[in-house]
Amino acid sequence: MYAVSLVAPYLDTDADQLCFSLDLMERPALAERVVSLGGLDVRLRLLGASHQVFAGPVRETVACLQGAVRGLPETCTRQLPGWDYDFGATTRRLTPEEFSAEVAQVLGQATDSEHSLCGVFPGSPEAVTAVVVETVEGPYGAGLVWRTWHTYPQNGQIVSTYSQLEAR
Repeated sequence: MYAVSLVAPYLDTDADQLCFSLDLMERPALAERVVSLGGLDVRLRLLGASHQVFAGPVRETVACLQGAVRGLPETCTRQLPGWDYDFGATTRRLTPEEFSAEVAQVLGQATDSEHSLCGVFPGSPEAVTAVVVETVEGPYGAGLVWRTWHTYPQNGQIVSTYSQLEAR
């Protein structure tokens, strides 16, 4: 795992402020890591309580974006030149005990993964943004799957995303 203690406060204070885009260029990052998987350089980027993942033709951003429609889609599917891309997001509000257990599980997954980036924000060890990426075998060769988690300890919310990029 590649973990960092972030020195900036949350920019997003509630899961409802998050937006989704596949069209944005780089946003200012608090931390970045490049990993090579499946023949692609994958850029994992943490932005406030948000993330960007750049992989092949995909520029996925989940962030608080001025002027954008708030809320994450439950699913999004795109066909890109030579690739299929699928995205899904869920938001859950948990009890304090459930929240702590889930954050511990997220940190464990990020720790156990060779290709991850995890940031912990000041003020709470449970204020976390994590990205884990791995390869998967598809019908036309290697693809990528990445999962992200954005935690909001002040209201017990966890946003989880799941993305898959598969050659076709």
